[in-house]
Amino acid sequence: MRILVYTRTTEYRHESIPAGVAALSELGGEHGFAVEHTEEPGAFAADRLAGYAAVVFLSTSGDVFDTDAQRHAFEGFVTGGGGFVGIHCAAATEYGWPFYGDLVGAWFDRHPEVQPGRAVVEDREHPATAHLPAFWDRVDEWYDFHTNPRGRVRVLLSADEASYAGAGMGPDHPLAWCHENCGGRSFYTALGHTQQSYAEPEFRAHLLGGIRYAAG
Repeated sequence: MRILVYTRTTEYRHESIPAGVAALSELGGEHGFAVEHTEEPGAFAADRLAGYAAVVFLSTSGDVFDTDAQRHAFEGFVTGGGGFVGIHCAAATEYGWPFYGDLVGAWFDRHPEVQPGRAVVEDREHPATAHLPAFWDRVDEWYDFHTNPRGRVRVLLSADEASYAGAGMGPDHPLAWCHENCGGRSFYTALGHTQQSYAEPEFRAHLLGGIRYAAG
């Protein structure tokens, strides 16, 4: 199995991207899948994408494709059954492209400062969350979204807004989810802002489960 990790940014760039790439590469080495990393939108051509089981958008931001042909190739990959994994700022990517909005599930709106908070595990059957305790306390950047994706996706984690300051979505606040609405399997997690996240065994297992789900 091969996955492609894409980290192009045209707006905010997270300092944690190198740590994330390293963690995903280590997970591949430990669990028997190949990880290739690029920031080149030219990688999004039908013949090149055909060799991957899934594509990971790791804290991408802004418009990360240069041409409609690249978008069309990526859309064809997904609608043809290819997997997608979005991590953290992947939800602040390609705001003007409706297909991508459907694929990621919800677009980023705002966040308070990085601080300790609590994620509530809603789904104990999914490989991205089966290993977690019922309540997952961690330090992260807690995203609010423009829309609540519940009803269109399978929610895996939600935020306990009472556990941190500055939350703005209300009592129903999804943080990680999956769906198959666009052809292939899509997994998204809002977590992963800090460099330290990518050294945490529970977070790395969360990502591994999401990759395994998306890759089928």
